Amino acid sequence: MAKPESKKIFFENLSGAGKAIAVLTSGGDAQGMNAAVRAVVRMGLYVGAKVYFIHEGYQGMVDGGENIEEASWESVSSMLQVGGTVIGSARCKEFRSHEGRLKAALNLVQQGITNLCVIGGDGSLTGANLFREEWSGLLAELVEQGSIEADAVSKYSALHIVGMVGSIDNDFCGTDMTIGTDSALHRIIEVVDAIMTTAQSHQRTFVLEVMGRHCGYLALVSALACGADWVLIPEMPPEDGWEDKMCQKLSATRSRGTRLNIIIVAEGAIDRHGKPITSGIVKDDVSTELCVTILGHVQRGGTPSAFDRILASRMGVEAVLALLETTANTPACVVSLCGNQSVRLPLMECVQMTQEVQRAMDGKRFEEAVKLRGRSFENNLKTYKLLAHRKPESELPTSNFNVAVLNVGAPAAGMNAAVRSAVRVGISEGHKMFAVSDGFEGFYKGQIREIKWADVGGWTGQGGSLLGTKRTLPAKHVDKIAEQMREHNINALLIVGGFEAFESLLQLCEARATHEEFCVPMCMLPATISNNVPGTDLSIGADTALNAIVEVRHMWNVLLTTCDRIKQSASGTKRRVFIIETMGGYCGYLASVGGLAAGADAAYIFEEPFDIKDLQANVEHLTEKMKTSIQRGLVLRNENCNENYTTDFIYQLYSEEGRGVFDSRKNVLGHMQQGGAPSPFDRNFGTKISAKAMQWVTKKLVETFRHGRVFANTEDSCCLLGMRRRALVFQPVVQLKGETDFVHRIPKEQWWLKLRPLMKILAKYKTSYDVSDSGQLEHVVRNRPKESDASVAM
Repeated sequence: MAKPESKKIFFENLSGAGKAIAVLTSGGDAQGMNAAVRAVVRMGLYVGAKVYFIHEGYQGMVDGGENIEEASWESVSSMLQVGGTVIGSARCKEFRSHEGRLKAALNLVQQGITNLCVIGGDGSLTGANLFREEWSGLLAELVEQGSIEADAVSKYSALHIVGMVGSIDNDFCGTDMTIGTDSALHRIIEVVDAIMTTAQSHQRTFVLEVMGRHCGYLALVSALACGADWVLIPEMPPEDGWEDKMCQKLSATRSRGTRLNIIIVAEGAIDRHGKPITSGIVKDDVSTELCVTILGHVQRGGTPSAFDRILASRMGVEAVLALLETTANTPACVVSLCGNQSVRLPLMECVQMTQEVQRAMDGKRFEEAVKLRGRSFENNLKTYKLLAHRKPESELPTSNFNVAVLNVGAPAAGMNAAVRSAVRVGISEGHKMFAVSDGFEGFYKGQIREIKWADVGGWTGQGGSLLGTKRTLPAKHVDKIAEQMREHNINALLIVGGFEAFESLLQLCEARATHEEFCVPMCMLPATISNNVPGTDLSIGADTALNAIVEVRHMWNVLLTTCDRIKQSASGTKRRVFIIETMGGYCGYLASVGGLAAGADAAYIFEEPFDIKDLQANVEHLTEKMKTSIQRGLVLRNENCNENYTTDFIYQLYSEEGRGVFDSRKNVLGHMQQGGAPSPFDRNFGTKISAKAMQWVTKKLVETFRHGRVFANTEDSCCLLGMRRRALVFQPVVQLKGETDFVHRIPKEQWWLKLRPLMKILAKYKTSYDVSDSGQLEHVVRNRPKESDASVAM
């Protein structure tokens, strides 16, 4: 396979030579801030700029002196996996005054700093923009005072600002996810999963209060992720009499055999009259027997998730590129995420939109506030309402359609969340839902049963596949499968799985020519840790396979956890390099993106061929780093990257060539990467795309129902629902055949290959970087794609 061509940038065209960039973190801390700082420092140094830390946020900028410190490559080593912010953050009243900003301007000019990267919330970013607007006036005042020379005004004429939003609340308009939000969700879900075991044992109801003084994102998404019975958020105050309705809902679920109930309350939750609703009020007004847990600042703590490490690294590099490209007329921008793509938005447009949300809430215009929060928040809310509140049988539509759902291929965390969502949405749409056990093997054997609303309770947090899953393809058994379709009058199929599911859907589509039973709407949801399905950037299960949360056993979090523990164990001892083999078949997603999240020095994959010269160059590069101050190294190898350069071979090569400088260890993770509970991301991704798929199925059933039967044989009635850049898109599987390498079971083009140069840059390799996908300045008011779904971004 030839090495992929890319539009390469030569850094003399975007040189940072002669420029000074300072990075600071301000406001509340958030997991992932250190990853962003690391990326800014290393990308800045990579392009030839001087980079400075500003310790203690704006307070350090005002105080100057040792608080403004020049950064080196080594000074950001070992901080990728550390929570909080290593360079410190502090509230600074002095910076809010003109005198304070004057001191800050003097301190920056004395260091020649005119490029500022601010990581914080809307208050921190607003302060940065005011500082930028006043800059020329502040310099003139400093000249007048005699603090700086007159030529400094022209030399440092403009201050350039780029922001990254670091906030666990995800309350900043213009970006789908802020740095720290995903990690905070991990903390919440860890607690919920732990609580659910004791709640189930004693048949208790727990109230969990989470952060979110002005924004209910954490409460809403965690409610989706754990299947909470009730959620209270600022943007959706309950109607009067909510206490009685909540009690009725809890009683109804208990009457159906449920042994536990979970209520999630955002700390800023209010009723329709603006009166606060706290967890204590819920306990007092509903039942004194409720058990209350207030998470507090534990949500800010701990190791950042894989998502936050990757997001922060991508955003940090994008921020440096934005600073290099800015001109005197460029407005201060914030680096944001839309779907799976980075964008740049005018900072003050985002701030103003965020303030509009609060004004709408203050004016009790709650529906407007939800819309202003963005399509992601709105979709999360709609999905929660759809799944959490069961309508009485008398109010359900009657469609007389039967829909079957099955899992195909290897297990992937999040499959159960997708099935739960499909079953409940299908029932809400009036369909009779059928579950097929053990994939197509169970299908042709007749392992098909009706599945009810209550049957899927508690499924969101379960790993693996509760339906059972097999790799069996349907081609050899189409006659028997068609017979079962006919016997159970199946009118539509929803398949959740990986590459085998994709192949299965193609085979069923082809079988339409000989079996009319397959002339029904069919949809596939990509679910595989390998993330090797064509037609989608992301698959259910891939995020869980990338996570580094120590307390939860995720499919592949063992890799990142091991990397973190390895680095800790190696610190202060002899220098050591670890060679770790990941799964993925021929797809190098886990090795590459995991390498970015774990700070790997090299990642060997099939898609980027390598030879002995490359291996030797990597060893020499790592040896040079080890001779300085680097104590540890990490090398990842995808299991099928090369049949000759095996994990043992690479281990032996590094051991021999590193002799006297470092020693080596190896670890083959194997199938432990497929176990464990799904991450919050995968729970919600599976839940939301499954709900969307079932709504598509309903639409197709109505469109194709003619003369008393369903008949669908067009290409667009057999689709895969995938995430493409900014949008969730239904794509006919027949059209995806041309995008697929069936021999190696991978897409011919894979977006994440563009992240590999980023991993190399952050590991101190000199390489070209593809900026064809770099963010372009847009406007926050611009309409997003109709199918956009923010929280499925990577």
